[in-house]
Amino acid sequence: MSAKIPVSAIICEFDPLHQGHRLLLDAARSAGGLVCCVMSGNFTQRAAPALLDKWSRARLALTYGADLVAELPLSWACAGAERFALGGVALAAALGAEELWFGSEAPDGELLLRLGEALLSPGFAQALSCLPDRGEGFAQRRQQALASLVGGEAAAVLSLPNANLGVEYCKAICRLGVDIRPRPIQRQGAGHGQAVEPAGGGIFLSAGQLRQMIRQGEDFGELIPPATRQAVEEARAQGRCPADISHLERAILCRLRAMGPEDFAALPDVSEGLENRLYRAAREACSLEELYALAKSRRVSHARIRRLVLAAFLGLGAPLPELPPYLRLLGLGPRGSQVLRQLPGTLPLVARPKDFARLGPEAQAVFAAGARAEDMYALACPVPQPAGEDFTHKLVKI
Repeated sequence: MSAKIPVSAIICEFDPLHQGHRLLLDAARSAGGLVCCVMSGNFTQRAAPALLDKWSRARLALTYGADLVAELPLSWACAGAERFALGGVALAAALGAEELWFGSEAPDGELLLRLGEALLSPGFAQALSCLPDRGEGFAQRRQQALASLVGGEAAAVLSLPNANLGVEYCKAICRLGVDIRPRPIQRQGAGHGQAVEPAGGGIFLSAGQLRQMIRQGEDFGELIPPATRQAVEEARAQGRCPADISHLERAILCRLRAMGPEDFAALPDVSEGLENRLYRAAREACSLEELYALAKSRRVSHARIRRLVLAAFLGLGAPLPELPPYLRLLGLGPRGSQVLRQLPGTLPLVARPKDFARLGPEAQAVFAAGARAEDMYALACPVPQPAGEDFTHKLVKI
């Protein structure tokens, strides 16, 4: 029996795949083993359609060094950092990963792991419950409680977007009890969502700024890798890019206006009467931005509201499965078959939609929710596309 080849994992969106992502893929490849990506489908954590469809992004990941791309299903891909990380780490473990690579403003894996362990400790829960209520949002209260355990300087890492997600990866590793080593690398160039002049940020612009440039038809030249540039140009010519939530705005408002408070209460992550706030906002708002503004509060972030609105539109209701119930392949590179030969076998493997027929009701429900979302994504493209692509698109191979 041949020796197992080490596997490195990357949990990603690649929306779009930019120079910083190439650096991350190169770093994971430099470890000398196989590289697997656990990638969001056509809707992302920012509660919006991905610029390029998941098949195009899977091909780009394979082009720039991944050996296999698996899909992070919808309800994990569009969730907050904790659920996003938990689903991603669970699938990384199902792929046999020994290391998890990610970009971070604080590239100290031991520190991030220590913070993840602290967040799971009884001491953190007690510290959080003892904080006086001054009306702050949860993120602020969380950082304050953690500071009482590890000190203010260490706890401040939670205020850094990518490092915070890295802490959630580490927390998921501890919670699941999997043997995966966090391997953060220094994030380059512009920060998460930060806009800079290309000359100031070098070629490492943020994905958010690149999405904006592409939507506005700006010349992005050498700011993105050649294969990404080609994929964007080809998809734009076909009317498939850039997908944007603005194309779904009236459909979303229509769906939400047909919902009652009890429907909003059935959404995941709704508490403290938020269903009534969402119900009133949906009946008053005439645009998505107005809806978000009316529904948010000091305690409820803009991002959380966006995710709830998307969940309502896509029909995601609580309770949701805690962990992904299957491992779905989107793409395989030349060495992808080696990954498949040494899978731990902890989750059923799905390569074709018809494979779901042999799985249980929970797995079929998770896939059905994703397939419905893909049909909505087809209407988010500049030129509306036919439904059903999740049932017809072939596995991407290079």
